[in-house]
Amino acid sequence: MTWRVTFPCTRAEAEALRGDIAPFAALDAPPTLVTSERIGDDWRLDAYFEAEPTGGDLALLASLAPSAAGTPAAVAPVAETDWVTLSQQGLEPIREGRFFVHTPERRGEAPAGAVAFEIAAGRAFGTGQHETTAGCLAALDRLKAAGAAFHNVADIGTGTGLLAFAALRLWPAARAIASDVDPVAVAVAAENAAVNRIAPGRARGQLELVVAAGLRHQRLRMRAPYDLLTANILAGPLVELAPALAGALAPGGRLVLAGLLSHQAGRVVGAYRRQRLMPQFELRRGDWPILVLRKRGRGRSERSA
Repeated sequence: MTWRVTFPCTRAEAEALRGDIAPFAALDAPPTLVTSERIGDDWRLDAYFEAEPTGGDLALLASLAPSAAGTPAAVAPVAETDWVTLSQQGLEPIREGRFFVHTPERRGEAPAGAVAFEIAAGRAFGTGQHETTAGCLAALDRLKAAGAAFHNVADIGTGTGLLAFAALRLWPAARAIASDVDPVAVAVAAENAAVNRIAPGRARGQLELVVAAGLRHQRLRMRAPYDLLTANILAGPLVELAPALAGALAPGGRLVLAGLLSHQAGRVVGAYRRQRLMPQFELRRGDWPILVLRKRGRGRSERSA
């Protein structure tokens, strides 16, 4: 019999659980740890034990997620031993516009004509389950439906790589680059690119991946200006990055922003208005707005209103 212990945790706590976990390193049968994205900064930590966990086991787990202090762990026996598969079976596929995003366990369920991506839950943000990621997919789909044509794309804070993949499926002749400050996320994005047949490289129709904070990488600067930029991060960094993102965007280019809450939208929009970017449209997924802005001036993408 396998036992599962579930704790809430933050994204930062989930991302810190890499490699050997010191508190469990001395155990003969350490638990298998699986993290998954839920809502906003709320993630979940599942630990699978071969025997019923002791009070000491629970205390060690609680130390990995200090944000959950005071929250009792959910402890339950499970019959299955394929723990990663088990953790993903409850993740329903996401359908946004023409996109269908699923975990490996739901392979083969894509409707006819859908643009399907296989993204495993776990090590990086952006599986499609979160409202901001799904909303960005919907925004890209709307831009395509309106006739926008993009030729040079960058995804900042790419996570799993999903938004960059979507842009290349919609505009297959575009050049694309994606970055993340976390090298693990970039490695995950590279793995996902291979699974989804996204070719690596710098040519049209290919995706270049770099580790970078914001746009602070030579390759990101060399490839600018972009006619499409996406950034699904957090409100604070979006405000801080306003001058850099606006400076890297071509006249008439589009900027898709997400990761902010409704009460933060005014501050974010204001930061970009000061950089000559004007709101084009906004989508909402729950309390999460997805902002699409256009840089003043005319460019090659200026085919939609």
